[in-house]
Amino acid sequence: MKSLVLVAIALLIMPAYLQAQDNRLIKKQRREGWELIFDGRTTKGWHSWKQTTVGSAWTVKDNSLHLDPTSKEGRGDLVTDGIYENYEFRFTWKIAPKGNSGIIFLVQEIPEVNATWHSGPEYQLLDNLNYPEKPEDKQMSGSLYDLIACPAEYCKPAGEWNEGAIIVDHGRIKLELNGKTSAEVTLGSKQWNDALSPSKFAPMANFAKVQAGRIALQDHSGEVWVKNMRIRKL
Repeated sequence: MKSLVLVAIALLIMPAYLQAQDNRLIKKQRREGWELIFDGRTTKGWHSWKQTTVGSAWTVKDNSLHLDPTSKEGRGDLVTDGIYENYEFRFTWKIAPKGNSGIIFLVQEIPEVNATWHSGPEYQLLDNLNYPEKPEDKQMSGSLYDLIACPAEYCKPAGEWNEGAIIVDHGRIKLELNGKTSAEVTLGSKQWNDALSPSKFAPMANFAKVQAGRIALQDHSGEVWVKNMRIRKL
């Protein structure tokens, strides 16, 4: 009887325990060179695209950086203060039903670039099943958006947490979704050029032209949550 009571107590407190571990690094991760780029409490280390502060539509909610798409003010993509090159970036995310968002990397915040996605490739975040417009294979969650498709079955449904990763290593790009490689390509390779040529990014003079840049959370008018964002240099 006593053991059953202990098990019941453990099950009750487990969710709170797991939640308390969000946005934290264990000693082993610190030794491996991981750093948090979101502390779970504030928007420190981030700013709205080409602004100096964070727009009011982005707040900390459920231990996550959260976009409220109903907000009439403070909209737009959110970008890191830091510029990163040759790194492994891991994060946890979920999207609201019918939602669309993305994580854009190698972003250049310069006058010649008019939007984050004009310079940076995108790790797609989408409600694959219920998005109002039927997505193409290369627009599914975990895809290198409009370039390389991720199998639809890798993604959990809207409202559930997914584990993602973006690895950029001397021109080689690897994306992961829930522990599986969802897209992989090397900048400048034949595979890259063949994927880029028919895409909407082909005419963009600054698209994926450099290997260092900011990381952006996209405002695509869909409610999105991102947490456990950690990065380490390669």
